[in-house]
Amino acid sequence: MKTEIFAITPPFTQLNTPYPATAYIKGFLNTKGIGTTQADLGIEVILELFSKKGLQDLFDHNEWIVDDQKQISDNAKRIFALQIEYLKTIDAVIAFLQGKNPTLALQICSDDFLPQASRFSQMEELDWAFGAMGTQDKAKHLATLYLEDISDYIVECIDENFGFSRYAERLGRSANSFDELYNALSKEPTYIDQILISVLKDKIEKVQPKLFLISVPFPGNLYSAFRCAQWIKANYPEIKISMGGGFPNTELRSLSDVRVFEFFDYITLDDGELPIELLYHNIMHPFPAEAHFYKRTFLLEKDKVVYRNDAFRNDYKQADVGTPDYTDLLLDKYISVIEIVNPMHRMWSDGRWNKLTMAHGCYWGKCTFCDISLDYIKVYEPVAARLIVDRIEDLYAKTGQNGFHFVDEAAPPALMREVALEIIRRKLAVTWWTNIRFEKSFTLDLCLLLKASGCIAVSGGLEVASDRLLKLIDKGVTVEQVAKVTRNFTQAGIMVHAYLMYGYPTQTVQETIDSLEMVRQLFEAGILQSGFWHQFAMTAHSPVGMYPEKFGIVRDTEVIGTFANNDINYTDKTGIDHNKFSYGLKKSLFNFMHGICFDYELQDWFDFKIPKTKIPADFIEKALTDNNQFHTKPTAKVVWIGGKPTSAYFTKSKKGNTWEMASITFHDKKETFTIQTNKQEGEWLNDILSKISISNERVYTFQEIKTDFETELENFELFWYSKPINTLREYGLLIL
Repeated sequence: MKTEIFAITPPFTQLNTPYPATAYIKGFLNTKGIGTTQADLGIEVILELFSKKGLQDLFDHNEWIVDDQKQISDNAKRIFALQIEYLKTIDAVIAFLQGKNPTLALQICSDDFLPQASRFSQMEELDWAFGAMGTQDKAKHLATLYLEDISDYIVECIDENFGFSRYAERLGRSANSFDELYNALSKEPTYIDQILISVLKDKIEKVQPKLFLISVPFPGNLYSAFRCAQWIKANYPEIKISMGGGFPNTELRSLSDVRVFEFFDYITLDDGELPIELLYHNIMHPFPAEAHFYKRTFLLEKDKVVYRNDAFRNDYKQADVGTPDYTDLLLDKYISVIEIVNPMHRMWSDGRWNKLTMAHGCYWGKCTFCDISLDYIKVYEPVAARLIVDRIEDLYAKTGQNGFHFVDEAAPPALMREVALEIIRRKLAVTWWTNIRFEKSFTLDLCLLLKASGCIAVSGGLEVASDRLLKLIDKGVTVEQVAKVTRNFTQAGIMVHAYLMYGYPTQTVQETIDSLEMVRQLFEAGILQSGFWHQFAMTAHSPVGMYPEKFGIVRDTEVIGTFANNDINYTDKTGIDHNKFSYGLKKSLFNFMHGICFDYELQDWFDFKIPKTKIPADFIEKALTDNNQFHTKPTAKVVWIGGKPTSAYFTKSKKGNTWEMASITFHDKKETFTIQTNKQEGEWLNDILSKISISNERVYTFQEIKTDFETELENFELFWYSKPINTLREYGLLIL
């Protein structure tokens, strides 16, 4: 198939796994027979830069650093002086982080292999942080510090905008005016730009596309996206260029600056499948302009920016967009790093994950801080469980990777259940994680099912751990509910990460401190393993941004910029400076995640006076008291995920009476156990376990099981809550 479209992710997003946007688009275009090539220029630039040749060129570029007249830090001088050590070790370290040289871990951990600069000042904390972890993890972290030292050198001496997961992010964040970015692009390409352009040049010469797609997920990709477009325009003006992705979807919805179209021909919003298909047909079939139709597309007409959405066709259903296709991406070249010891954050930077989606949009769609007015949140459309698992199998076969990150806004619990059942039925060995809401429907049994299917972690928004503010946010959960759900996941062996927020409109100092106490108790109870505090930011497309007066805040300006418009500056009528809480909240959380300092007074985390918490010291402990263990809905599904048992029958005698008994033996992955019942109940149990086995398509309800039991036996409740059944509940008899 001839390549007609070339799709890229510009530097820099992730080092460990490709951002999935181009893979989603390529998968869709495959269904249309449109030849597409893709590339992640971020990882390719990193690999060019962090190689023996790349570092040699870097150090040669900066030979003047030895001049004492230059204002260069002692740290940069040290790195330059140790350049031979960096050149000697860089290729081996990169190979290790790519998983190709695991035995190097021993040398890295030996403390005399890697050259060390300022990032290694935190070495004293390593034994504490990695004491319970293996050599490989410690070595990955040390190797990450080594790369970050080189990164510090690049930022100070070569390009101040460099960053591993972002590039010139400041130029893209809240850029209401295009002026600063436009001025930066008018300057000569930086050293990093030159590497980027060199990589891009090779790709374009090989691919020679008709349409060049640039996905810009984050502000940190924006500058390099424009650099790529600028070079294409100067050297291949016949190639049409389009931008899409998360950044334009949120920031560029009111774009009016004509200078943007010196670089791009089109900018598309929201789901890219249909807009890109229409662009392709317009380019490949040059009908008169009036015969061209567009879907959610900005372009220049008569020297003015216009927004065209005149195509009558509806967007594609999720069942019809195809399976993401990672072909062309250098899947074996990505590098796994461990920047910080937050256990959930390392999952974003360590290991290769295939990205999939269970549902488009958010099934809740009410949180007042969220961009719920935009289609990527507002339009909710789940994918059928069988199709999701088909895609899992397809990606597993094509990439050789069995790790999956479902990138949903919030994965629906009922769909997660069906996906888990389907994974187990197909006997697939996969690992997966996703984002959730802390719904009460996440019972212990559902969590055990998810764990059995390969789920290892979930992340969810606790946001502000205050019931008043959770209600104002319209989160639909309470702190007590969150505690029970995190307990269920933890008991099932699934790690839980909580997104935490401070500085929400009308939040008082007392509520901030009370939220911290709630978080402290959750960690102390051992039901939360990871978390991260974010300061509230108001966005234009959220209910808070659209109706600020309802939330006690005032927008600082009503002026709409000609370029990016999403983050909004505002004044909280409370007058509280929420910034001052940042350090104390994050420092305390870091310690709580390591299971220490629970006995500290909350005041100890702050260098200014705070009020005492009003939360009872046993609030979370009491919240975990469960009084509903004997209540089961008749419609609840009952599933046996254990294996087929073996049975033996024997006669038991006592005081002259004899009766027949059943001894039923089960084998799970860790142990063998036996339960005993009377013979009739044992025979029924054998039969019903066969019927409700996970391998069967037919799923029985609790009421159907009760009815089945009562056709021959009596006292179902007495039997169901007896010791034998309680034992089975611990080993895979699940009520969902």
